[in-house]
Formats: sequence, structure tokens, C-alpha cells
Amino acid sequence: MSTLTLPEEAARRRTFAIIAHPDAGKTTLTEHILLAGGAIRAAGAVRARGENRRARSDWMKIEKERGISVTASVMTFEHDGKMFNLLDTPGHEDFSEDTYRTLTAADCAIMVLDAAKGIEPQTLKLFEVCRLRDIPIITFINKLDREAQDPMTLLDDIASRLQLDPSPIWWPAESGNRLRGMAQLGTGTFQPYARKTAGSDEDPDHPAALPLSDAAAHFEGSEQADLAEALELVEAGYKPFDRQAFLEGHMTPVLWGRPCATSASTNC
Repeated sequence: MSTLTLPEEAARRRTFAIIAHPDAGKTTLTEHILLAGGAIRAAGAVRARGENRRARSDWMKIEKERGISVTASVMTFEHDGKMFNLLDTPGHEDFSEDTYRTLTAADCAIMVLDAAKGIEPQTLKLFEVCRLRDIPIITFINKLDREAQDPMTLLDDIASRLQLDPSPIWWPAESGNRLRGMAQLGTGTFQPYARKTAGSDEDPDHPAALPLSDAAAHFEGSEQADLAEALELVEAGYKPFDRQAFLEGHMTPVLWGRPCATSASTNC
């Protein structure tokens, strides 16, 4: 039984929503956050068939049949002494009213973008709802295992269309078949990307992070030097993360990843 007072219990609670255009990977990201938080033991294979096509948060028959979220659902987990309420919201425009209502309860929102498509119409609508309520935004750019837009083009689109200062925390090394991994800005750390074995739905074990200067085995040709040069440009061209600017709704930290099958990993 908790010995915390009501103000103490309220202070340790955080509520956040995930917003996205349909098929940007919102439900998959939801599951992996729950997996990392210990709320579930294995993520559902949302792209599988039959009984295997299910997601923890998508429970209605139509959601299972169509692979989309129709109603908002709340999932709770504890992490680092905090109690998190994760609001999984419908992305499809036919069910957007439920999303608009749900966002009134959010302290923060994670905006999921498809790396190939950028800011899509429903994402823009949901962002405007967040802006009206002064909800801080974290940006997660997904599906880097497919051919993506130039990363700087994506960030410039966020800056121009959403009037947010993007602050990348990680930076991708290529995309699609050439995806090599992610570099963490300001640290010199590189997280290699491990590819799936042909014919397997399981995610491989990811190699340990290492200094970018020691990561030559994970690159081809001039890719390592190109990434180092890109990091210099990024660090010079984009503002470092500022927590107060984020909370005030002026800045969005930017993370990158790709869909995973069954395990929580750095690259997801």
C-alpha cells in the first residue's frame, strides 16, 4: 500500500499521448514503450495474420480486423519512480473526435512521423489540437528501415510548418537497405543497426553502442566520414535541447527509429 500523500502521488504521475497519421507506426511504438516500461512481456505482431494480428491497446473487433486504433485507451506503467499513463489515440480521421477529447488530459504528446512521408494531414490536425492546449511535443521519426527523406529536410519541414525548433537527440546513418545505425549528438556514441535474418520475424540482438571513431566495421566507403561531417552540421545548425523551451511548446526533441517485431531495443 502506498504511503505517499495525495499531492505526492499526483506529482509523480505523468500522462502522455501518441499522435500520428494512420500507418505511421503509432500502435507499434505504443507497445514497445509498454514493453520497455515492463507493462507487457511481448509486443503483439500488428502486421501478422489471423489470431497473431493483435495489439495490446487495440482490443475492438474492427481494430483487430483493420489494424488501426478506433478508440482511445489508457495503459499505465511505472518507471524510475514515476507513474505513467499512456494514451493510445485513434489515428484514423473517421475516429478523430475521440482523439481530440483524449488530448485534453495529456501533459505531453509523442508525434510519430513516417520518415518517407513526413508531416501528413491527420498529423497536422492533431498537432494543432496540441498547440491550442499548449501540449509539449516529442517527435519520433519512424520507418527508417525504408527509404526515407533527407533528415534535414524532415527537420526543416517541422520548423517551417509547425513553427517548432527541432532538436535532434540522435541522428540516423542512412536509411532503407543502407541503414547503419544511429549516432547520439554531443556524445560521439554510435548505436549499430542489426538487420533481421531473411525469412525471420524476430528482431536480432543489437550490437552494443560504441564510439563512432571505433565503428568502421559497420560502414562502407565514405559513410563513416559522411556521418561525422553531418553531425558537425547538425550540431551547428540546430539548437541543443532546452527543457524549458520544450515545456513551453517552442522546441521538440527529435528521435529516430524503425518498427520492431518482438523486442524493445535502442534502434526501435
